[in-house]
Amino acid sequence: MNEVDLNDICREVRCDILRMTAAAGSGHPGGSLSAVELLVGLYCKKLRHRPQEPDWPDRDRFILSKGHIAPALYAVMAHTGYFPREELLTLRKMGSRLQGHPASMRLPGIEVSTGSLGQGLSVGVGLALGAKLQRKQWRTYVLMGDGEIQEGQIWEAAMSAGHYRLDNLCGIVDRNYMQIDGNTEDVMTLDPCADKWRAFNWHVVEIDGHDMEQVAAAYDTAASTVGKPTLIMARTVKGRGVPFMENVAAWHGKAPSEAELAEALAHLAATNQ
Repeated sequence: MNEVDLNDICREVRCDILRMTAAAGSGHPGGSLSAVELLVGLYCKKLRHRPQEPDWPDRDRFILSKGHIAPALYAVMAHTGYFPREELLTLRKMGSRLQGHPASMRLPGIEVSTGSLGQGLSVGVGLALGAKLQRKQWRTYVLMGDGEIQEGQIWEAAMSAGHYRLDNLCGIVDRNYMQIDGNTEDVMTLDPCADKWRAFNWHVVEIDGHDMEQVAAAYDTAASTVGKPTLIMARTVKGRGVPFMENVAAWHGKAPSEAELAEALAHLAATNQ
C-alpha cells in the first residue's frame, strides 16, 4: 500500500469519525482527528495483525491508552477488516460493540479496555516484559495523549521500561498541545517533553504526526532500536482537517451538529485532507 493510498484512508477515517460522533450525539472528535495518521500508519504499514483472526498468538499488541479517541481506532479497524464499516454508526448505542471507550469483552481486536487515563503504558510494559520472558517476537505499541502524560503512573511505567531495556515496546505521544481544559502548557507544563523521556532511558523520535512518510519511518526506527524502548513524539493538531475544530479545546468532547458535519465533510472533500 503506497503513501497516496494511506492518505486517502486518512481522509476517509476522518469522515467516519465525524459521522460517528454526529450520529451518536457525543464523543471525542478533537483528539480522534489528531491521531489519524498515527493509527493508519500503524495498522496499515507496521502492525503485525490478522483482522480475521484477532487472537492470533503472534500478533503485535496495541493499547489505546487515551481511550476516549475510540472513534479513530474503530474507524481504522473497520477499514482494515475487523468488522463492517456500516457498524461504525452504532457508536455509543445501547448494545453496540463500539462503546464510548474500547471494551475488550465487547469487540475482538481490542487488547485492553481503556478510558481511565494514565494506565495504558503500565499494561504495555507488562506485555512487553512478558514477551521478553517468553522469548516471543511480537511487539507492543501504546498510544498516549499529551494531557494524559501529566499522570504520575505514566512516569513509573516509563522508568520501568527503561530499566528493563524493553526494546520491544513503542510508546507514541499524540502531542497536540490541547486537553479538555485548554493548552497543556497552561494546565501543567510538559515541555521539554521529549527530553523527559530521554532522561528515562527511552530512544526518542520527534516527528510531524500528520506526515505519513515520517510516521512510517518512525515505526521502522522503533522496530530496529536495540537496548531501550522507543518513544515517538508526534506533533499534531487537535481537530486536524476541520478548520473550525482545529486547536479548539471545546472540541475535545463535543459532537458536531448536522450543519457542522456537513461543513466539515465538504471541507475534507474539497481539500483532500
